[in-house]
Amino acid sequence: MTDPSSSDPEGGSGAIDAAAGRLLGAHASGVPCEPVRDLITTADEAYAVQDRLTARWLRDGRRLTGRKIGLTSAAVQDQLGVASPDFGMLFADMAVPDGAEIPPGAVLQPRAEAEVALVLDGDLPHERHTVADLIRATAFALPAIEIVGSRVRDWDITLADTVADNASSGMYVLGARPVPLADVDLRLCGMVLERRGEQLSTGNGAACLGHPLNAALWLADTLARLGRPLRAGDTVLTGALGPVVPAAPGDVFEARIDGLGDVRVAFGKEES
Repeated sequence: MTDPSSSDPEGGSGAIDAAAGRLLGAHASGVPCEPVRDLITTADEAYAVQDRLTARWLRDGRRLTGRKIGLTSAAVQDQLGVASPDFGMLFADMAVPDGAEIPPGAVLQPRAEAEVALVLDGDLPHERHTVADLIRATAFALPAIEIVGSRVRDWDITLADTVADNASSGMYVLGARPVPLADVDLRLCGMVLERRGEQLSTGNGAACLGHPLNAALWLADTLARLGRPLRAGDTVLTGALGPVVPAAPGDVFEARIDGLGDVRVAFGKEES
């Protein structure tokens, strides 16, 4: 995988360019596209497409704020028919304030999932980190709702499709009360995701690769080996704690995570 800050979205193989172009078209038009697995098949090719998109968006002025880890829970893997984690980019314009409303159409085919977010105040530059390295580099944890979305029609995705599509990133919402890691057990913390009081998804920290810190370690090691390590100030969405649920205009979601508190987001209704 290449460095997205230096890769040329107009260069490289024709198949990777074509896949990037298909996804960019869906992003710009708001109309989901066909899967890209007819153009690419391997994870390396899919991340090359993701790099093309990232480079393009950086050139357009978007600002990176961190990374998201996807496909960490068995429930989500079962839903999507995959068996390995992936990662994608977080940009500043994807961040939604706690309790705010997401405009209709802002995320294609949106779904919601509750996660633990980590905010770093130290770099993670090593090819192999320890839990102690990660704890020392983490300023605090927050409850989060990730709004995943897919530019691919009907969520008809394989691993290659979702990786290429920036790991099906959409938007994310962070809680506003930072909690030091010493004050919460992230492995045992229970999670409830509700829609207007109706319980839709439950889980706990152990559903995220056994522990949210395990997921963050995987990401830190992977990015360091690629030569673009996590840095102080980065936000890391560590992965879903339970099943992902569909979102529709007018929905209001609230996630509560033991020891971290709650976080809320609403979806705006279509204008009549």
